[in-house]
Amino acid sequence: MKKSILVLSALILLNAQCALAEGTRLWKQSSFDDFEKGTAKGVAITSEGALELAPAFKAVYTTPSTYIWSIAADGEGNVFAAAGAPARVYRITPDGRASVVFAPPELEVQTLVVDTSGVLYAATSPDGKVYKVERSAKNGKKAPEPSTSEGKTDLDPNFTSSVFFDPKTKYIWDLALDAKGQLYVATGDQGQIFRVDRKGASSVFFKSDEAHIRVLAFDTKGDLIAGSDGSGLIYRISPAGEAFVLYSAPKKEITALAVDAAGDIYAAGVGEKRGFPVPPTANVPQPQPSPPPGRAGIASNPMASSPGAAGFNVGANVAPPLPAAPGSEVYQIAPDGSPKRIWSSRDDIVYALGFDDQGRLLAGSGNRARIYSIESTGDYVDLLQASATQVTAFTKGPNNGLYVATSNLGKIFLLGPQPDSEGSYESDVFDARIFSRWGRLEVQGVGNYDLYTRSGNVDNPDRNWSPWKKVDMANNGLSDVPAARFIQWKAVLHPGRTAARIDAVNVNYRPNNVAPVIDEVVVQVGVRYNVTSQAKTSGEGSPITAGPHFEAPPSPVRDRDAISARWSAHDDNDDDLVYSVYYRGDNENQWKLLKDKISDKYLTWDAGLFPDGGYTIEVVASDAPSHSPDEALSDEKESSRFEVDNTPPRIENLNAARESGEMHITFRAADNFSPIKRAEYSVDAGDWHFIEPVGLLSDNRIENYDFSIPMPGETATASQTVDGKQRAKSGLPAEHVVVVRVYDRFDNMSAAKTVLRQGSK
Repeated sequence: MKKSILVLSALILLNAQCALAEGTRLWKQSSFDDFEKGTAKGVAITSEGALELAPAFKAVYTTPSTYIWSIAADGEGNVFAAAGAPARVYRITPDGRASVVFAPPELEVQTLVVDTSGVLYAATSPDGKVYKVERSAKNGKKAPEPSTSEGKTDLDPNFTSSVFFDPKTKYIWDLALDAKGQLYVATGDQGQIFRVDRKGASSVFFKSDEAHIRVLAFDTKGDLIAGSDGSGLIYRISPAGEAFVLYSAPKKEITALAVDAAGDIYAAGVGEKRGFPVPPTANVPQPQPSPPPGRAGIASNPMASSPGAAGFNVGANVAPPLPAAPGSEVYQIAPDGSPKRIWSSRDDIVYALGFDDQGRLLAGSGNRARIYSIESTGDYVDLLQASATQVTAFTKGPNNGLYVATSNLGKIFLLGPQPDSEGSYESDVFDARIFSRWGRLEVQGVGNYDLYTRSGNVDNPDRNWSPWKKVDMANNGLSDVPAARFIQWKAVLHPGRTAARIDAVNVNYRPNNVAPVIDEVVVQVGVRYNVTSQAKTSGEGSPITAGPHFEAPPSPVRDRDAISARWSAHDDNDDDLVYSVYYRGDNENQWKLLKDKISDKYLTWDAGLFPDGGYTIEVVASDAPSHSPDEALSDEKESSRFEVDNTPPRIENLNAARESGEMHITFRAADNFSPIKRAEYSVDAGDWHFIEPVGLLSDNRIENYDFSIPMPGETATASQTVDGKQRAKSGLPAEHVVVVRVYDRFDNMSAAKTVLRQGSK
């Protein structure tokens, strides 16, 4: 670099101690938000910011239907799935064999329950009914084996169906069985709950002023718990039908309920109460062809809130999905009735609640198909993500497992009680923004795990990155990957006596230093950055002012005695920068230092330092504050040429004479540096009047002026002494004072006068 080596060296040495700490940097990951950006397979992420093995999770069966709304298991470990698009009830065995046990004429099987004898009750929508599905009497024919191929199922002749109850209402949202085997049917659009005995005799058990009763559950005392859509109410209803509102949730719709063995009630709510209307009870759209799989309802409306009244478009003749606020909340209502919010999310929408074999609350959500484990303390674990869009239902599975249902696509999974045999987690891709050397990994963790790293120079790891290389934790965690701009790490967790857990991963790296870049330099003549009250000066009475550190300069103010420069610069290393400003006049060969050690991006100095002439300044930016002396780099940029003119023009040969009753005025204006801009005259302290030069163009450093004006009126006749002063007397010619002033192009001004006296020609 051509700029002052001595100045740069002084700056480097001044900041050397600080610079030593800037070379090696850390990419830190230790929080839930950090880890959530990565990809977990068989690895759970705790709200405290830790990675641990997730429960075993395997796909059991993929149905031909797009949606699974509800599931229920019988005593043999088989799971029944209520599905839509197409409407079916599937029976899936623990080994993944499936058959269709019910195919109604309606568009959707919305919900189902199984009683203790294995009888299945399935409700359809819209304008649906409750069907009773049970095993048929032996007919001597051998039933076909259930299908083992995903997407292929046969109608099972071992099951028959019949209409059990017709509520004659638009929607049936949920079913529940009490200890006596009585069926409770939650409906919309009149907000009724029906009770149906084993023989099919029915009555209205409860009528709400809400449009929809969305979900049902029984508590440990045998009371029915119901959640509504509209005001987000949670009811407790006695066997006699007496209702009490336990809680009015902040959300408009209750999408799921669960009751634990201690009597705690858990509820999930979605949607904002204000500005979101209750689902319509009239003007239902006319029947239309059912949309193709994967495009109806939640697939085309990711902001939908629930698989029913306010969320899923289940096909023709169904109330369309209403707008709903994203996110949801989970509430806990203690046995004494006191409520509290224990979990919330701005992104996930909870569709299902359940319990694992240890009694922990699980929440199934969309539209990322995540399952969370939630504690009453508010701590939670992001357990896993299903290969679908929404997790919609839970039910008890074999061997203390839990069946999980999803939509988009309609799948059945089995969540095991034991940790997975192995889990992997791939971090988010880290962009160092600069070609960097990758060093040691610092890991906080316990148990049996392995770490791997890979690097590359494009943001997509699939585009020719280096292969994964195992980090030798026994060799101080050194990462042996090529220097590059991007890096990613992977953790593989294994079971062991001590559960594998990773709390933090820090990656050491050292970016190559790159020189700063000065983007522009702008000089403003006649401008000052007014920071006098906080000014930092280079000495007492210094004509150069650099104000306190601002990222942008203060607002400029006009000051013809000042010159200011501002510049913009950036450093891809995010280094601290220090600036020096140099100047050079026309026909000069060397740059002279104006000021150094500047931390701001502007400078103001006294215009008197620069005699009339043309100048250029140069700004030098150095990253010395952030680097050792042998690594500091700099950049420089010149301003456009600017001119300084502090000397006013001269007025020469000013003369005024009487000619033919007029006043004839002539003079010459000259400036040593810039052209004459304009000239004006005044007679006897009157108004100023603009005058043109000879030739009419004012474009030269010397301009001549020659003009005549009418002679002012003359009424004085003689002079007299008044109060000791000479004053004009009427009747005689008077004297006149002519003043002219001239401006150059830099608004420097000079003035002169002449007196036209009585008797002057």
